[in-house]
Amino acid sequence: MRSSFIFSPALLIALSTNAFGSPQSQCEILGAQASFPAVDTISAQWYESTSNEPAYCIITGSTAERVSTVDGAAYAIGFEMRLPANWNQRFLMQANGGNDGRVVPATGSFGINAEPALIQGFAVMSSDAGHKPVAGSLLGGSQFGFDPQARLDYGYNAHVSLTPIAKSLVNFIYDEALAYSYFMGCSNGGRQTMVAASRLSNEYDGFVAGNPGFNLPKAAIQHAWDIQTLSALNSDVSKALSRQDMQLASSSVLEQCDALDGLSDGIVGNLAQCQALRPLNNLACSDDQQGACLTDAKLGALQKMFAGPHNSAGEQLYSDWPVDAGISSNNWRTWKMEGPGGLPLIVLLGAGSLANIFMTPPEIVEPSPAGLLSFLRNYSFDTDAQRIFAKNEVFNASAIAFMTPPDVTALQSLKDSGGKLMVYHGASDGVFSVNDTIAWMQSLNESHNPDAQDFARLYTVPGMGHCSGGPATDKFEMLDAMVQWVENGIAPDSVLAQVSADNPELPDNWSKQRTRLLCPHPQVAWYEQGDVEAASSFSCR
Repeated sequence: MRSSFIFSPALLIALSTNAFGSPQSQCEILGAQASFPAVDTISAQWYESTSNEPAYCIITGSTAERVSTVDGAAYAIGFEMRLPANWNQRFLMQANGGNDGRVVPATGSFGINAEPALIQGFAVMSSDAGHKPVAGSLLGGSQFGFDPQARLDYGYNAHVSLTPIAKSLVNFIYDEALAYSYFMGCSNGGRQTMVAASRLSNEYDGFVAGNPGFNLPKAAIQHAWDIQTLSALNSDVSKALSRQDMQLASSSVLEQCDALDGLSDGIVGNLAQCQALRPLNNLACSDDQQGACLTDAKLGALQKMFAGPHNSAGEQLYSDWPVDAGISSNNWRTWKMEGPGGLPLIVLLGAGSLANIFMTPPEIVEPSPAGLLSFLRNYSFDTDAQRIFAKNEVFNASAIAFMTPPDVTALQSLKDSGGKLMVYHGASDGVFSVNDTIAWMQSLNESHNPDAQDFARLYTVPGMGHCSGGPATDKFEMLDAMVQWVENGIAPDSVLAQVSADNPELPDNWSKQRTRLLCPHPQVAWYEQGDVEAASSFSCR
């Protein structure tokens, strides 16, 4: 276990004079005293085991309470920690997604893992990243961006502040030493994990980052790019490209690319070779063609979206995107074109984030569907896009500075500390481009000749959307693989993935027991021979 933090004198006295009892008795002591070093509020309660959960102590609290001198709002870093009776001497920091703003139950469940970390015996902490939403406003989840400290807490400081508190609470509850610490999250939680791998490399042994938006301010520019592109087709962006249009695109990808990994099985395993074939080009309608094709306007819009945002000088503002079989999935569509109330999540969640959190100074946007759409439709890729790099006297850190991991293409501190990083990313993610994550991994390999595989590995998941879903094998125990790597030195040369049997988007001809290998980039899961539904019939090469 790594730790550079020094416990406070008050905590050292409390720990040295406390006669350790069971986790339950320690939890009850903490609940009775209702105070703890470095926190402003705290409560603790013991929960007995149920058929679904083990017995555990749940601790809730807050630290860094304040009233902003900039926007006048009250802020604090809220947290929850669950510490099981049958502890495995491991701690997991659970990083959450979106704009945070609420304390998600600290169970260590991430959608991909069959068994939450709490049930496995981990002590787990979750937080709200230092803010709460403004009730009743479409912009409520992003309005903390008008306070500079809240921006920093969201970007990285909440976990910096909470890490020593979490470890202190572990020491208070258990009469055993903390052996290993892990950090895991998906989406913005994946970004937070990669940030922690750089900023907190001495505090954690292993980091698991899913679909990481580590370039989140740049990725947010894509939202405006998509909305302007789709609006040129139809003022109702949910109708710009129909479900049938996207199914045509997905079918074209499968027709040309499915067998590139040695087997036609509804999975595009060889994503890089597929892109070289430009599989969308076959969708163009000929002069006399009817039916299964796309008009020039629709095909052009789709290709423009996948090319990624550019300014008027032709400079790339974010990554391009690959085309994959999962682009017709509900997951992809919900983010890009048709979400709750007809508006996609890139409008409902992305517009406020781009305006309030990532632009300096923050932009005032009308908190209505029309206002959010108007902001994205009028966004300038020449002038507004530069504001993610801007700072001023009040906001003295740019969005790029507080949101992205320092030294991300080298991660020298992580390497020097002996820590490990595993990244997974769905190839059909509609929020963060897997190409951006692939480019990061390639840069990391170049920084550590011959490669970075000794401490960092990337696994792309064919067909999977944002964090889960899509026509994919989207269940895999990445945390378990990390534990084996950190604690037993067993490098994750592949990770076993399986389908979610209740996934409504699984093709009818897929077995409900289908398994596949996730291979570390740039390897591909290649079919050798045997049962086409079994991972044992594949190898990484």
